Amino acid sequence: MANQMGAIRGLVSRASRPRIVGRMPATPSSRRQFLKLAASAVAVPYAVAGSALGAGGTTPPSARVNMGFIGLGGQGSGHLLGGAWTYVPGGYVARDDVQVLAVCDVRRERRNQARQRCNQVYAERLSRPGYDGVQAYHDFREVLARPDIDAVLIAVPYHWAAPMAIRAMRAGKDVYCEKPVAITVEQTRVLVETARRFGRIYQAGTQQRSEYDGKFRQACELVRNHRIGELKEVYAYREPGAFVPSAWTSDRSVPVPEGFDWDLWLGPLPWRPFGGEAGHTLSGLFVGDVNWSPHHYDIIQWTVNPDVRAPIEVKYRDGRVDYHCSNGVVVHSDPYPGEPVGPDGGACFVGTMGRIAVDRGNIVSYPPRVLREPLRPDDQRVYRADSHSGNFLECVRTRQATICNPEVAAYTMNAILIGGIALALKRDLRWDPVKLQFAGDDMANRLLSYTPRPPWIL
Repeated sequence: MANQMGAIRGLVSRASRPRIVGRMPATPSSRRQFLKLAASAVAVPYAVAGSALGAGGTTPPSARVNMGFIGLGGQGSGHLLGGAWTYVPGGYVARDDVQVLAVCDVRRERRNQARQRCNQVYAERLSRPGYDGVQAYHDFREVLARPDIDAVLIAVPYHWAAPMAIRAMRAGKDVYCEKPVAITVEQTRVLVETARRFGRIYQAGTQQRSEYDGKFRQACELVRNHRIGELKEVYAYREPGAFVPSAWTSDRSVPVPEGFDWDLWLGPLPWRPFGGEAGHTLSGLFVGDVNWSPHHYDIIQWTVNPDVRAPIEVKYRDGRVDYHCSNGVVVHSDPYPGEPVGPDGGACFVGTMGRIAVDRGNIVSYPPRVLREPLRPDDQRVYRADSHSGNFLECVRTRQATICNPEVAAYTMNAILIGGIALALKRDLRWDPVKLQFAGDDMANRLLSYTPRPPWIL
């Protein structure tokens, strides 16, 4: 009897199971009722849809990742429903190995539209008119409180990325987080420690390692295998950036749009009146670039492969910075003179015997033969993933580290932030990545963190 009942229960999707709140009293009557129900369940044939069993090549419910989506602007809705950053037609909601259970945004129209669209997709796929398995929330904490959600995708304003990801991992959720993954070095430290402590899978949204037909991986492996000789210089095309509030206060105040939770949008930031449409951030909060530069510097860190424990010299020069790495490589926050390849999320690598430039659309080498010579069997390879979202979901199931795990994301973001601090202070700095502080510079070290507005203290 027990084995038969267990087999039957195993056929039912997790998403369709009712939540049991509290515990029924173990009265003789309730036990008799249970035995009658159990006997009838065995005696009467139980019809289960083939899709619930994984028939026809579909993923069985037990292997699907139950997900919530927090932040439904262009990036978040693109991931959810299909867009330029998803690389899967129809987005996550179209994936057979994902079950979307929750959508969340501080803007009412966004969350309601996303809920309606997701339920429509599932209703059509399952031939179930009126399907209502996707719920909408305005407060992300309600999503994190759901025990049936395995993972969340976070695509929110810059200042919310790390605090929300940290809270999600503390709540037992795996996390895919869009850039920038943090706006202070203190946040990157807590992010890494939280992922380790709670055993969570984390993927940063720096997807160039996985997408674009492997162009960036090809450039990385060619450079690491000395096809352009000894690497000397790298051109990043983008300046770094940092969170350095300089003009936070505002005299402008207009009514908050109906259905927009402005206080929750601000979250850990100091209070200020609503002054108009708020996108990713507000003016006066950042120096340089923390949004587009992570793509460039992530590929550079991957390729340069420095000693992550060795100090970095950050040199300020006329509104730009240079990074002097421990292995002798100098990274410039400039474009390579005259090279058209690189501005679109890429970089130019210069060695003693040639150079390679790569971005999302192109990869070129000088001399051209460098790209024509395949890697040899004994050449070193790097982590390979051909789908960034697919890599995240596979690692959720296997518990292996993702291609852009917390340590990778933190090291790249810290490089961007320390460069941004040098831009703000307009002077050279020496960075200790082990102590996570600048050597002998109290003023610079004060910019490594900020005090969040209660109750959003990390």
